[in-house]
Amino acid sequence: MSRNDDPQFWQNARRHLVRYGGRFEPMIIERAHGSFVYDADGRAILDFTSGQMSALLGHGHPEIAEVVAEHAQRLDHLFSGMLSRPVVELATKLAGVAPAGLERALLLTTGAESNEAALRLAKLYTGRHEVVGFAQSWHGMTGGAASATYSAGRRGYGPAAVGSFAIPAPYPYRPRFERGGVYDWQAELDYAFDLVDRQSCGSLAAFIAEPILSSGGILELPPGYLAALKAKCVERGMLLILDEAQTGVGRTGLMFACQRDGVTPDIMTLSKTLGAGLPLAAVLTTAEIEETCHERGFLFYTTHVSDPLPAAVGAKVLDIVARDHLVERASTAGARLQAGLQALQRDFECIGDVRGRGLLLGLELVKDRATREAAPELGAAITRECMTLGLSMNIVQLPGMGGVFRIAPPLTVSDTEIDLGLDLLRQAITRVLAKAG
Repeated sequence: MSRNDDPQFWQNARRHLVRYGGRFEPMIIERAHGSFVYDADGRAILDFTSGQMSALLGHGHPEIAEVVAEHAQRLDHLFSGMLSRPVVELATKLAGVAPAGLERALLLTTGAESNEAALRLAKLYTGRHEVVGFAQSWHGMTGGAASATYSAGRRGYGPAAVGSFAIPAPYPYRPRFERGGVYDWQAELDYAFDLVDRQSCGSLAAFIAEPILSSGGILELPPGYLAALKAKCVERGMLLILDEAQTGVGRTGLMFACQRDGVTPDIMTLSKTLGAGLPLAAVLTTAEIEETCHERGFLFYTTHVSDPLPAAVGAKVLDIVARDHLVERASTAGARLQAGLQALQRDFECIGDVRGRGLLLGLELVKDRATREAAPELGAAITRECMTLGLSMNIVQLPGMGGVFRIAPPLTVSDTEIDLGLDLLRQAITRVLAKAG
């Protein structure tokens, strides 16, 4: 009998847990180390999503564990009006690696919380309230962040914040605007903002965007798009907020994804990757925006703002990423992984598209490459087969697209582990297609 079948465990889980979306895997995870998690039977499962896209350095990194142990004993949590050395150290280090001008930091816990704070800063600074985002976005599950989240979770909860607008995210694999058979993202962006302008009451405060929409299906903003988006914001007196929860701290082969385009946002939010799996988030902005908002009474006083323990972890994460050249590693490892996925694409007609950057890649499954018809059942079956073989994969299935695997192993992943993941994925696809006849 498998130890994962512990009846008391599952009875207690069913009786006492609130289900919060999706389904629970039918296993009990007992420990995690490096690129693997281990179930109650001791079975190793290769984690190709870095937990919740967060375990940037893998699981159980010894230096992170050491920092946690030290600060759990010596300095973990403080009254929010007190400052500690780890908080100032992390803010200083963030200013040193962030795009020029983003020199003020607010340290928080989750991505949703950081986006809440960013939206409040933008509204207070501009004196306006309208917020625009992408129709496939995910910025969090709290009030303002949820109002700017369009990929899921909008039905049944009443009205979103007044002044919430969405425009289509660029999607080169399924283009809506074409000119001469070529995707015309500029025409799409122009048309989208024309609609925004017609709906706005003249109070546009901010546009919030992910450089690569992860929960939206690994939709990457094409080269030039981010600069054009920034220009749209400047024309309207809006601030540009970039949510680099999943793309920041090296994952795309650059410290921050926006650096590819040479675009500096007015506000940038970080979370997932900054804490390497622990709850840590940051809002970065300019001195001018911070000074103005402070003068106007900016308020974001929360229980865990400026907590020393997670700040110390974040500082150590930045040290390790720099010392071990993990930004460069994400680029080279990502190239290896992408080449492997493209090899699978050549061998399997059900793989319609491979996209993304560095170690944040997407693989879209379709029934037919010509029609690009979605294949939700196929995606679900391959996901289950991957887990059976010992590979943890996450698939996004949204209207208007095929199932998209989000692939984001830790930056510490080895070449051997990348090759193992590709081999297990190949086996899973082969088995599922064979069963389908």
